Amino acid sequence: MEFLQPATWAEALEVKAAHPEATPIAGGTDVMVEINLDHRRPAAVMDLTRVAELTQWGMDGPLLRIGAGVSYTRLIDELGDRLPGLAIASRTVGSPQIRNRGTVGGNLGTASPAGDAHPVLLACDALVEVASTSGSRRIPAREFFVGPKRNAMRQDELISAFLLEPSTGPQQFSKVGTRNAMVIAVCSFAVALDATRRTVGTGIGSAGPTPIRAVEAETFMQGVLEEQGSWDQRGEVSASAAGRFGELVAAAARPIDDVRGTAAYRRHALAVLARRCFSWAWDEYRRGRPA
Repeated sequence: MEFLQPATWAEALEVKAAHPEATPIAGGTDVMVEINLDHRRPAAVMDLTRVAELTQWGMDGPLLRIGAGVSYTRLIDELGDRLPGLAIASRTVGSPQIRNRGTVGGNLGTASPAGDAHPVLLACDALVEVASTSGSRRIPAREFFVGPKRNAMRQDELISAFLLEPSTGPQQFSKVGTRNAMVIAVCSFAVALDATRRTVGTGIGSAGPTPIRAVEAETFMQGVLEEQGSWDQRGEVSASAAGRFGELVAAAARPIDDVRGTAAYRRHALAVLARRCFSWAWDEYRRGRPA
């Protein structure tokens, strides 16, 4: 196995161009597990931990641009107030040691349907920035996942960052697992309320070949909130409307039976998660969080 270790972003892109088969590693929390279990044996590994550009974040116009090498721990500590949904999801990732090493960039590169960050990125309409020696491009998160552990990147590209707006309303994330920590999700769900645009964003994890948005559920709840004037009045949303929202989220999923759970259980759990997450987020909005 060849080991490559660029020191700068420009050098990393040149190395990737020369070795398109090389597997990039930032935290290594996914790749090293596969190597240790002999599920994968890459011809070359490219260590990106020396590339300082990947560990930086800042504003890019109205968007937060977060380097692919920013760890989950830093997301929680440094960006939790501006990206509450992503911070909640990050707290559910592995152990403190894994959160210190793991990154959203690595999560995106693996493109697992069960990736904890993915539902939040979908709910928040995030962009994934990828680059090669020929230039960079930004892919909407909803178009980034193309199949189980497959994404829309070309072989010569690396993930440089992801971008999303600071929250303008409450966000929530929840997942079901066989225990409370260090577990792959049986299913997961994220919701983001955008009080400025008056929209409801959703993301489903571990219940389809890719992470999924529940578009009909979003449209339904946006209609309910508009009809009732709830955005301005911060009034209650009926239990029946929240329940219907959950049903539409479950209907959007495409789960399978596997060792972690049945398709029927995943649909049931998603309906519950969606109803609860929306209710938690809406209760927070009603308590007067500024838009």
